[in-house]
Amino acid sequence: MTHQIIISLPPISINENYDRYLQQKLDEKNAIGTLRSLIYANDKIDFSSNDYFGFTHSGILTIDKNTLPSGATGSRSITGNSALAEDTENNIAQFHGREAALIFNTGYMANVGLFSCIAGKGDTFISDEYIHASIIDGMRLSYANRLRFKHNDIADLEKKLNVATGNKIVAVESIYSMDGDEAPLVSIAAACKQYNALLIVDEAHATGVYGDKGDGLVCQHNLQNEVYAVVHTFGKALGLHGAVVTGSKLLRTFLLNQARSFIFTTALPPHNYLLIQKAYSLLPTADRNKLIELVAYFREKISAVNTISFIESHSPIQGIMVGDNFKTKALATHLFDKGFFVRPILSPTVPVGKERIRICIHSFNTREQIDHLVDSL
Repeated sequence: MTHQIIISLPPISINENYDRYLQQKLDEKNAIGTLRSLIYANDKIDFSSNDYFGFTHSGILTIDKNTLPSGATGSRSITGNSALAEDTENNIAQFHGREAALIFNTGYMANVGLFSCIAGKGDTFISDEYIHASIIDGMRLSYANRLRFKHNDIADLEKKLNVATGNKIVAVESIYSMDGDEAPLVSIAAACKQYNALLIVDEAHATGVYGDKGDGLVCQHNLQNEVYAVVHTFGKALGLHGAVVTGSKLLRTFLLNQARSFIFTTALPPHNYLLIQKAYSLLPTADRNKLIELVAYFREKISAVNTISFIESHSPIQGIMVGDNFKTKALATHLFDKGFFVRPILSPTVPVGKERIRICIHSFNTREQIDHLVDSL
């Protein structure tokens, strides 16, 4: 007589099942080379950060915050508002030649808050195809229609403006974060005026770098009266954290009533506002000339390199076009081992086939460091 032994295994829990699902998704990303990981490199030469003038590590952005509370205790609309916050916004508005300003905790929150509430059902967003993900997410949260125009293509923009319905809102960046190229803001503003459309400009990578005092490309082109709203971020040239939407007093009032990413979040700690004020006070004297000279030097050095494809840019954002996730990661690892902090930009952050190494030039970099970087390539 054969005895059958039955081993009873505990059932797989829903947690384990879902962990397997998540692992499968991660394995799929790893198989095509798009799996991301975190890295830090304090001992490497920085050719990656957006800290264009080195404000973050220079020690100049320090304040005595002993007399300030450590936190805001609530949202701006409840307990987190202060004269310090409003003074900072007034200073920023004046700096950029606008009526008013409203500070958000991050650039992502500024764009999501602005674009999710500025348009309604029947209205139309028309955005450059390379617009930042935060703007895309904000538009998706609205009930408005969405159209895209070819990157920096005025003719295609006009085609979209011609078929758009309701309130027409055009969204562009002044300097694009991946290619480092400049939007033709004067032509875009003229097209918006012709078709009775609002223009919103994200100046994240232009703030501090362009304009007579670092006030951005909108001010450099004297377009303050042609652009409805401008977003400036503090996490790049200012070396801090947060962002601001500048525009009319009416827009500010509307946003503090309608922008959910402003209403439903704890305000920045009070000392942040002092740091923002200090960073803005430093922008007029930041060494923009040296930064642009180093960018020109980098372009001169790579002009002799025929075996590598570099993106065409005259801003501090430069890049090596590789066109493959695995090769891009390998090149980034090679440069990291050589002592350089650079990061691979993989699809879908950029289109498939346009994977690249993103290089940021800073005023604190040296010609010798640039020589070493190009030699290592």
